[in-house]
Amino acid sequence: MSEVFITVAPTGAESGYDDNPGIPLQPDEIVAQAVASERAGASLVHIHGRDRSGASSLDRGILTEIMHGVREHTDLVVQLSTGGGVRDSFEDRMAVVGLQPESCSLTCGSVNFGDEIFRNPYPFVERLYLAMLENDVLPEFECFDLGHVATLHRLLDRHGPPRQGVVHCNLVMGVPGGMPGTPEALLAARAQLPAGASWSATGIGRSTLPVMLTTLALGGHLRVGMEDVLRFSRDEPVRDNAQLVDRAVALARIAQRPVLDSTATRALLGLSR
Repeated sequence: MSEVFITVAPTGAESGYDDNPGIPLQPDEIVAQAVASERAGASLVHIHGRDRSGASSLDRGILTEIMHGVREHTDLVVQLSTGGGVRDSFEDRMAVVGLQPESCSLTCGSVNFGDEIFRNPYPFVERLYLAMLENDVLPEFECFDLGHVATLHRLLDRHGPPRQGVVHCNLVMGVPGGMPGTPEALLAARAQLPAGASWSATGIGRSTLPVMLTTLALGGHLRVGMEDVLRFSRDEPVRDNAQLVDRAVALARIAQRPVLDSTATRALLGLSR
């Protein structure tokens, strides 16, 4: 079967030490866990910023510090989140693109996010895509529901594909308010993706393993990390992000899908360091 690359998402915008003491909340902790995750087999890192208090932040200085630390100590493909937290402004989210990472996430529509709303109206999504095209930043199209896949097609029809020549999508599954983290939902979403698209899938919480195993069977790429899951099993909290990457590598080997390093991942995504 085809080769697979592994994305690690070390920390998101919501969880803290009370949820799991192993989650990295300081810039240096995020960099250290990125280094360990690369050693375990990850080739791309999805970065959220955290300030000195551990709170979610889109501060350009903090994101630059994390990005430079990752680049200094690893060869990981660097992807910055333009999602931030659900309360971040559109302008602060837009500004992330100007930091010139290799890739940025681009969420393709609004979604109920637990008790809140992650707002991504189409005019903002379109502006964000155009900014990525202008800055030669590869978008990773984040699709939380089938309607988001339709928005992806709308963007491509109106503005064409990314300049790297690769359409890469991440199907985010199991968020309360989004599509469920089930094999059936994954099959339906994958069937609607653009022909020839590169894709990965993310299972949130207890959907992590069903989504990962289905993705491996269908030929997709993997995303794991403490942004998405804080328990390794029913009785065991996640120790750190490298533990999740280790499991993904082991399952990929069982599925006989060789794991790509960062150089091969860049080639697949049309990127150059």
